[in-house]
Amino acid sequence: MRLSSSFIPTLKEIPVDATSVSHQLMLRASLVVQTAAGIYSWLPLGIRILKKISRIIEEEQEAIGANQILMTTLQPAKLWQESGRYDSYGEEMVCFKDRRGHELLYSPTNEEQATDIFRRFVKSYRQLPQNLFQIHWKFRDEIRPRFGIMRGREFLMKDGYSFDIDIESAKKTYQKVFNAYLITFRRMGLTPIPVRADSGAIGGDMSHEFQVLAATGESTLFYDSLLLELTQASKEELASAYAVSEDKHDPRACRVPEDRLRQSRGIEVGHIFYFGTKYTKSMEASVMGPKGTPIYPEMGSYGIGVSRLIGAIIEVFHDEKGIIWPESVAPFRVGLVNLQSEDTACTEAAKDLYTKLCALDVEVLYDDRKERMGVKLSDMDLIGLPWQILVGPRKLADGVFELKNRKTGEIQVLSQDGILNFFGCS
Repeated sequence: MRLSSSFIPTLKEIPVDATSVSHQLMLRASLVVQTAAGIYSWLPLGIRILKKISRIIEEEQEAIGANQILMTTLQPAKLWQESGRYDSYGEEMVCFKDRRGHELLYSPTNEEQATDIFRRFVKSYRQLPQNLFQIHWKFRDEIRPRFGIMRGREFLMKDGYSFDIDIESAKKTYQKVFNAYLITFRRMGLTPIPVRADSGAIGGDMSHEFQVLAATGESTLFYDSLLLELTQASKEELASAYAVSEDKHDPRACRVPEDRLRQSRGIEVGHIFYFGTKYTKSMEASVMGPKGTPIYPEMGSYGIGVSRLIGAIIEVFHDEKGIIWPESVAPFRVGLVNLQSEDTACTEAAKDLYTKLCALDVEVLYDDRKERMGVKLSDMDLIGLPWQILVGPRKLADGVFELKNRKTGEIQVLSQDGILNFFGCS
């Protein structure tokens, strides 16, 4: 993509109302623009990152047999009245009536709707287990939205819902999702720390949050250092381990040897729950059991804050110049910068390299603007693409380009073939 024809209006100044690093950088790098308090419109770069994160989540959910669906953002209140949550969920839920007088709500979560879909189609234990998930927008009317998309009112979320024949099977499903979440966050370059948690308004007696370590995190986290070793484990090793933090507030609750106890700041990016028959019983979502009598399937629900993850990743990966994206979620892999747009040789060399990189399916953001060198370099550091290719007259006179690693700052001097081999073979 050529930057001259892109919609990426970067900002030089830090917005006065943005207090967190991720909020500041998301606004300056033109990922989002605020529409109202806690509500943001997503711009082209932000959309590309949302898609990258969503695809990783989809791949890992599909790997454990989950099926993707797409539920509505508006739900009939009668479903929540069936479950008993309509009057107890709280003021975060936005409710209204349509022109026919029917009560509706903007989805803050979808346990009831998923249970309704399940009971319409699943009638026998032979159709179990079922694991459904979606990636869709939610709305919760936060009392005090803050930190940009980290604590917004409208947000993109992955939410999943499982249905199993008995408790033992439900716990196995829970474990599969637990492992899948660890792998999902690792693929995004993050270090996930699972923490036992309260179930809150969802209900149930088994729940884990997934926190990522960040110096600017919103909560204090005490954890077992073995968890850091698990981030490098294979899928098979993850399936046979755990060592999870007992409590995110009290170091005494961790119950691990003192030499393994660690303290850090954390940001919550996911939450999973097991709550048994809470919804299947209240909503009469039974199936015919193996003995010919009705049974109520055991349920769990599993959330990941997709849009929130972008803020968390930025909080972990940034420096004084801007964002530093991990390759797996970067909006583009490479930023190609023509340092002298008025120089015919530079322009032709940059265009030729851009064409050849695109032919290799390398995602390239080509800065072909007639702007000053300093502006181009500052914008590229701010946006934070993993690699920068710098095309300048001095190096080009020797037939070479500079390849800069955004994370380390290391620069390699390579020919065009060297550049193409680097990205074509890696």
